[in-house]
Amino acid sequence: MNPYLAAILLILFGGYFFGIVVEVLNMRSISPDLPGEFSDHYDPERYRLSQEYLKENTVFGLIRESVLLAAAVVVILSGVFNNLDGAARVLGRGGITSGLVFIGCVVFAFSLLNLPFSAYRTFVIEKKYGFNKTTPKTFALDVLKSWLLTLLLGGPLTALVLWIFEALGKSAWIFGWAAASLFSIFIVFVAPVVIMPLFNKFIPVEEGPLKDSLERYARSQDFRMKGLYKMDGSKRSTKSNAFFTGFGASRRIVLFDTLIAKHSVDELVSVLAHEMGHYKKGHIVKSVVFSVLSTGVMFFILNIFIGNRLLFDAFGVERFSIYASFVFFGFIYAPVGAVISVLGNVISRKHEYEADRYAVQTYKKPAEFINALKKLSSDNLSNLTPHPLKVFMEYSHPPVLERIKTIRKIVE
Repeated sequence: MNPYLAAILLILFGGYFFGIVVEVLNMRSISPDLPGEFSDHYDPERYRLSQEYLKENTVFGLIRESVLLAAAVVVILSGVFNNLDGAARVLGRGGITSGLVFIGCVVFAFSLLNLPFSAYRTFVIEKKYGFNKTTPKTFALDVLKSWLLTLLLGGPLTALVLWIFEALGKSAWIFGWAAASLFSIFIVFVAPVVIMPLFNKFIPVEEGPLKDSLERYARSQDFRMKGLYKMDGSKRSTKSNAFFTGFGASRRIVLFDTLIAKHSVDELVSVLAHEMGHYKKGHIVKSVVFSVLSTGVMFFILNIFIGNRLLFDAFGVERFSIYASFVFFGFIYAPVGAVISVLGNVISRKHEYEADRYAVQTYKKPAEFINALKKLSSDNLSNLTPHPLKVFMEYSHPPVLERIKTIRKIVE
């Protein structure tokens, strides 16, 4: 057997079965007893509902991964890539245009395959547990807008990177890395003012006690921002959240309307303080730097595999191309990407603890912040007792009980 084909199948099946182990352990970590910390926010019935929600999402996720695995194996072994490459060469009539056709078809096919799962999660699971507010029209428009953005933003970037690798030889990975990094930084700036408003409405927080308190706290921390915005999260879900976005003139704090509706002013200011902590502690810049470095690793390894004949043989593709190398490399890179993702989550959890500490030390209302975390967990039916391996592999935030425990130690 082709060694690259063997490695790719090992990666696919190894990742799949390891994922099953993680999910089984996570399911076994479910505690039938409500943690005492949450006795004032979860009644027994809602706690049971949160566990049912976890179980249903876990089973659904495993079914989805099984279908995606089967589809990937069939496509790799059946010669589909070779047929697609032939069609792309005819339709594209050139290296870059053929590459756009080839990569575009792969991305679109994956999107179509994932679409029924996304719809089922939204309209069946989320609806069953009282979260879904998305209408079929909104869902369809979201999909179409996402496809359009992929075409308008991803297409030019892909064309540029293809040209770089075709024109610049051995140093191409450096210039490709630079192009992709500059693009990602550009998106950080334009997303708050151009992309995100395509999906949601952002309106300034109304005049009143909430806005006064939020702005007073921001001034006390010498924090300048474009504004405080309320987002119509209720358009799609009853779940709550808040986030910090943008740099410079586009810097802003966004609160979901569902969050505002369910929390007191002090709780909301505590949430704002946490988000502000990310900025004050340099987490946003650090995340961008980590992303840029990760992209550099990817391009460096990609450069090693460009032009590897055995890799093309593994996928049954007769003719070499830069664009097909990009797609095939994605299968080989998966373990490295997984390691980088885990490392990113480790750093992110550390940042969350630091932002919690900042919120508690600057706003000085830990009880209100803890209450906000409890409400968010209860409202979103969060898993209170995840398995440590699940946390290590996938959680960008620490488990809520660990966050609360750490906050209490800070104020002792």
